[in-house]
Amino acid sequence: MKLHTYAKKAAVAAASVMVVGALAACGNGGDNAKDGDKEKALTIYSGQHTEVTEALTKEFTKETGIKVDVREGSSNELAHQVAEEGDKSPADIIFTEETAPLVMLSEKGLLEKIDSKALDNMDDQYEDPDGTWVGLLARSRVVAYNPDVVKESELPKTVFDFAKPEWKDKVAYVPTSGAFTNQISAMIMLYGEDETKQWLEGLKKYGKQYKNNKIALDAVEKGDVGAALINNYYWDNEAKEKGADKMNSKLYYFGNGDIGDMISLSGAGIVKSSSHKEEAQKFMEFATEEKGQQVLTDTSSQYPLNSSVDTKDMKPFSELNPPKEALDLGEYSDGEQALELLQEVGLL
Repeated sequence: MKLHTYAKKAAVAAASVMVVGALAACGNGGDNAKDGDKEKALTIYSGQHTEVTEALTKEFTKETGIKVDVREGSSNELAHQVAEEGDKSPADIIFTEETAPLVMLSEKGLLEKIDSKALDNMDDQYEDPDGTWVGLLARSRVVAYNPDVVKESELPKTVFDFAKPEWKDKVAYVPTSGAFTNQISAMIMLYGEDETKQWLEGLKKYGKQYKNNKIALDAVEKGDVGAALINNYYWDNEAKEKGADKMNSKLYYFGNGDIGDMISLSGAGIVKSSSHKEEAQKFMEFATEEKGQQVLTDTSSQYPLNSSVDTKDMKPFSELNPPKEALDLGEYSDGEQALELLQEVGLL
């Protein structure tokens, strides 16, 4: 699965939707560093889920003794902040939910080359060709469905069919989700704006909107709707807590290269102005090696990109069949175009 070309055009999406925003207040880990150790503490700008960053940094500190200060915000805001700060940025690492912000920083020359020790832990298709950022996790778009409401045999062969009359009030979706917006961007790139608009209009007419993916999954679990368009980790996390046999819903993959099975990456890079580059390189090595990758997948139920790590009860990453074109990440059309289309249709 070649991902490098994602890198180039995805930067356009990142730049288009970037909003200047204040960073969240210093988060977890800042109080752990004593005054005398402050100069040795890594500062990580994280757009990841809090619990994921917490678990990784806690284990890293336990393993290395290196303190970590985390500042949280959206991935785009944080990348924009690094660009604004330039060589005065206090950030040592930037850890993002998507790779497009990393691409933007790399193209501006604001990321340091990662040591080969870390890069060698991963397949080179999941990293920047110049070695300035690396993908750490992957997630797949999926359909969660309730077999008491909809039989698997009744599920469509393409996500486009969910916008048809037979799915009226049976399918949940979250138009405010960043993953949904990314999917729309990919649709525009693959099928054009007109066909994507028709799909959105049909989904608006026949589907049911929800505030977030967790609520959409809950609706499937309760039988309020038959299916929901979500990321795999929402279901996998809940199944891990309850037990898969206790779930009322199941996961469905189109399995035919459909855009409904699209994959996205999360990644990290070292900020070039970092005054703790040795420690930052150690962090990248830890995050890519088996122990760090296991922490990431255990916490997030996303796919580790180090192939030696066990995904346990999740569908094997090698068995996923996403659209090849969308896997070439940065081939997405302009992110602003997707947002504008969502607004035009009345979904935002």
